[in-house]
Formats: sequence, structure tokens, C-alpha cells
Amino acid sequence: MTSVLITSTPVHGHVTPLLSVAASLVAAGDRVRFLTGVRYRDAVVATGAEFLPLPDAADYDDTDMDAAFPGRRGLRGPAGIRYDMIEIFLKPVPAQLAAVREALAAEKTDAILAESMFAGAAVLSGLPRSRRPLLVNLGMIPLGLKHPDVAPFGLGIKPLPAGLGRLRNAFLTATAEKGVFAPVQRYANEIARAEIGRELPRFFLDWPSGADLVVQFTVPEFEYPRAGLPDTVHFVGPVSRSRASTAPLPAWWGDVLAARGVRPVVHVTQGTVANSDWNLVEPTVRSLASLDALVVVATGGRPVSSLPADLPANVRAASFLPYDQLLPLTDLMVTNGGYGGVHYALEHGVPLVVAGMTEDKTEVSARVDWAGVGVNLRTDAPTEAKVGAAVRRVLGDDGYSSRAAAIGEAIRRSPGPDAVHGILADALAKKRQVA
Repeated sequence: MTSVLITSTPVHGHVTPLLSVAASLVAAGDRVRFLTGVRYRDAVVATGAEFLPLPDAADYDDTDMDAAFPGRRGLRGPAGIRYDMIEIFLKPVPAQLAAVREALAAEKTDAILAESMFAGAAVLSGLPRSRRPLLVNLGMIPLGLKHPDVAPFGLGIKPLPAGLGRLRNAFLTATAEKGVFAPVQRYANEIARAEIGRELPRFFLDWPSGADLVVQFTVPEFEYPRAGLPDTVHFVGPVSRSRASTAPLPAWWGDVLAARGVRPVVHVTQGTVANSDWNLVEPTVRSLASLDALVVVATGGRPVSSLPADLPANVRAASFLPYDQLLPLTDLMVTNGGYGGVHYALEHGVPLVVAGMTEDKTEVSARVDWAGVGVNLRTDAPTEAKVGAAVRRVLGDDGYSSRAAAIGEAIRRSPGPDAVHGILADALAKKRQVA
């Protein structure tokens, strides 16, 4: 039996995918403890894992991030990323590490499984292997490994051909690390010196390069190619399909069934966190009012009554919707670019229009464009004209749906979270052989 400690920031889009990993490991007979925010206690316990609460200094209410972190309001691009990196992800690190140390002291632990934005893992990666358990990065956001073939993570810039691309990437990497994100790195190094007595051995956002394993929850077809990628990186496919939805069918569900094959079904969502306003939903539904389509809106947990009262007649809305039933009937998805939601759409061959420029969404949106499975609007708040034109473009070009279908086939062939147990077992067995 392998004993693992899963660690996650207390954010819905980070915790929820890890629940599938926890449930899979428990089913495989592993001892699983899960460290995250108190809001997720019941969800963690339901997987069969033991819940460990983050200290108050590392916990926050992710249902309204702008209220929890008012300084982030209005920030976009690099300034927004810098703020989020320091205030949301780095400042909790000392409290995160205190909780991790307490968990490790309580019982023998074979592996720490940390999602990419659990910044305490960046500090742990600076410790020699003899002073920590196996450290595994669970890639619930796009792969951020630093590499000459890709631009720095966080800028949302697509690859170029090797020669020119490598020159550009080297310049951008130096600019990002020495300029744009230099304050973030300085802050991270201050924490590392206080916690482990040394600076981080690499750029803060590149900490997965220092992990013993990287388990990336996508397929290679949706990730930028990197020559010579180390064999510690494992693409296992997304987790979304492993959990059947419990969301109830709305009273108007018959309208979705009736529309299929008759007129397009367009699904619109701003996810479960970045939905304090309707700067994507509202322009989208307004722009499609004259289109012969059924527009299905999910508010991500907010009351449907929070939507504008005068929605067009072709709009149907619910707080949550069962994606396992909705997406097979959907022709196009308009989204702010959450990694999980995008993969769920692609699994069902649904092309996309994406509008996300915060957190990791800039990188997700860029990959949608690069893979040819949708249109990247390159803004959080598109105009009616811009989003409407993008929807009509994708619906009118079968190439988007064909490429989405191809990635969907790759996703359905992938093992998903059930691969994690075997990957851990193999790595730990090799470690014992070396010892």
C-alpha cells in the first residue's frame, strides 16, 4: 500500500479534478490524505480519503476571489498574474508547509502529490530527495515546464518553428524572469530562504521541472511539443470523464433534446470562480439573439436570478448542468477557458470560443487556438460583435469540429486518473531498487 499526501490550493477548479485522483487511488488500495480548504471537506471525505484542513492563513473563500483579494480587481495581463502569484499563491506558502510538515510527522508518507499552483511544492522541490518523499506534480493546468521550444508560461504565446522560435523564446524567457516576473521570483526566494535556508533552484513557475514525476492531465495532442521531454512526464488524459455528474436536469431539458439536429446548441459558461459579473455570458447571449440556435447558460453556482432579466427568447439557464448529458448534444461551447471545462468539451468533440486572460486561462486559450479547435478572443470581456462573429465562424467551419473530434478520440483512449497508482508504484519500486 502506497501512502500519499495530496495537496491543493482551496480553489474549485484545482480541488475538483484531484477528487477523481483521490478516489482512484483509494480504490486501488492506497492510503490517501488530502490537504486543502475546509470548504471541500465533505467532497474529500466522499472519495474515501482522509481530509486534512489547510491552516486559516492558507485558506480563503474561492467563491468570490475579488472579495477575498480586493487588490486584484481590474488587473489584467502580467500585472494580474503578478498579483495572483504573490497574494493568492505565494503568501500562503509558510502555512502550507507547516501543514505538510505536520502531516509528514504524523505518519510515513511515500509521495506528495501537489497540483501546480500549490506553491509550497515549489519550496519542497528545492530540498534534496533524501529530505522529502517522492514529489509529484499533478498537472491540472497546462504544462509549464521551461523549455527552449516554448515561450514562458503565463504569457499565452504560441510556439513558432524551431530556429526562429527558440530565439524568440530565449528573449521572452529572459524578459519574463528578469523583468515581468522578477518581483514574484524575489518574493518566492525570500520564502524559500526562510523555510529551507536556500533560494529556489529554478524559476518559481518552473518548479514542476524539479519534481520527481509530472502527471499531466491532458493528451499530447493538446500540449505544445517539446523536443527531448524527460521520461518523468506522463500524459494520462483529463479526469473529467471519470466522475458522472450529479447536477439535476432542468425543467427545460426537453428543449435541448428537441434542438439536437435541428438547430445548433451553444453552451455558454464563465466557470465557477470568474463569474462575479457576466462580462462573457451577457455579450454572448445578446449576440446570438438573432441566431437560430438554442443558447444554454450555466451560471457556475450563482443564482439564475443574477443573470439579466431580459435574456433573449432562445436562452435557457441553470445554475449547474450535467455535462455528461449536455455536451454530447452541444455544437459549440463558449467559455472563459478553464482547463477542466475545455477538456470536457473536447472529449465530446465540441469546438470552442474562449475568452480567458486570468490565472492559467491565458495559456489554455492559446492552446485552443494552436490546436485549431476553436477561436481565442484574447480578452475577458468581448464585445457582442466580437463573440458573435467568433461563434458564427466556428459553427460555419467544420474544420474546428473535426479537430476537436480528433482530440476527443485521444482523450477517450487515455487512462485518466487510474494511471496514477501505477506510475507511483513504478517510481517507488525503482527508488527501492536503487537504495
